[in-house]
Amino acid sequence: MKVTAIETIRSAEHPNLLWVEVMTDEGLTGLGETFYGPQAAEGHIHGTIAPYLIGKDPLNIEAHQAHLTGYIGFAGASAEMRGRSAVDIALWDILGQAKGMSICDLLGGRVRDKIKVYNTCAGFSYVQDKATQGTDNFGLASKKGQYEDLEAFLNRADELAHSLLEMGIDAMKIWPLDYAAEASSGYWISESDLRKGLEPFEKIRKAVGDKMEVAYELHSLWSRPQAVKIAQALEDYRPMWVEDPVFMDHMHSIGEVARATRSPIAVGETRGGRADFRYLLELDALSMVIMDLAWCGGVSEAKKIATMAETYQTPVAFHDCTGPVALTVSTHLALNVRNCWVQEIVRAFYFGWYGQYLDKLPPIVKGEITVPPGPGLGAKLLPDVRKRPGITVRRTAVGDM
Repeated sequence: MKVTAIETIRSAEHPNLLWVEVMTDEGLTGLGETFYGPQAAEGHIHGTIAPYLIGKDPLNIEAHQAHLTGYIGFAGASAEMRGRSAVDIALWDILGQAKGMSICDLLGGRVRDKIKVYNTCAGFSYVQDKATQGTDNFGLASKKGQYEDLEAFLNRADELAHSLLEMGIDAMKIWPLDYAAEASSGYWISESDLRKGLEPFEKIRKAVGDKMEVAYELHSLWSRPQAVKIAQALEDYRPMWVEDPVFMDHMHSIGEVARATRSPIAVGETRGGRADFRYLLELDALSMVIMDLAWCGGVSEAKKIATMAETYQTPVAFHDCTGPVALTVSTHLALNVRNCWVQEIVRAFYFGWYGQYLDKLPPIVKGEITVPPGPGLGAKLLPDVRKRPGITVRRTAVGDM
């Protein structure tokens, strides 16, 4: 089997998303995905990966790893790493189809058939209509969907908790303090802002007690002293974890925050590659390592990171606040990895627009998720996606080399 072409697909409706399809001479096509800076990742895919990969056997995934990034860009969630991640996911999809096995079974089988989910409380348009990450991209004034959970946690967190429990979901994630972080560039939080940021937690605990686990996202927006202040203020509310508390340009400070609070600290979704995660694990202070398979190097790298984390007795979780392929492939790995106990979802995306692009989504029943049936990912882009208004397709094939 040989790779004959690579196509990238972008949508004007979701301009941060990039899908990748790797075609072969045996008619198998693998699907991958990445998110953020799609044109930069697309450039790397067509400029570096395609010239290397076209004409080669797609099943030799491990042999290709050293060539999917290039001489630079192999650390962090660079454009090169994002492009590599998308292509790696597509190669695993091809391997699964070729062998007639799902990705989770290819990886060594399932340690569980389904896994608990937690809901990240975004709305339908969160981080979908602009290339920014911040309160101006909360999507509060954009296209609305069935579940506007971000607006809900800011104003009606008690009602939101009841709504999730009715679906069988007993864990959620919120981020009420992003406004305050942007106001001071993360270097100061007033007592009044801190108290306001605790109100959603208070409403949830008053409404449903301990029936709902709550993670508190800080989006890497805070300096170390303020992150410590926030994490300590959250201790009495018993958060599931406090996520990405500090600027991720000085990772040693993460360990200092973790040792200064009883709140569990979880980090990692914006990092990429084993070296980054090795450093985080060597802090010997984290309660959770979080990975995004569309940013950290794909299935190949995420599996290695998870195995490394297991030697530190550290649980892992996989990020989903980006696109439907990332959720699908993350669920495959979540069923395979022993030290994973929960999978992130965004119900506003899942029940909103994810199904507008994939033919099958990972089934969610009573707060638990599993993989769609079928080999590889078990899902494909809907056939009409390429023909829709606002879709841009770029192709590199054998004759272009």
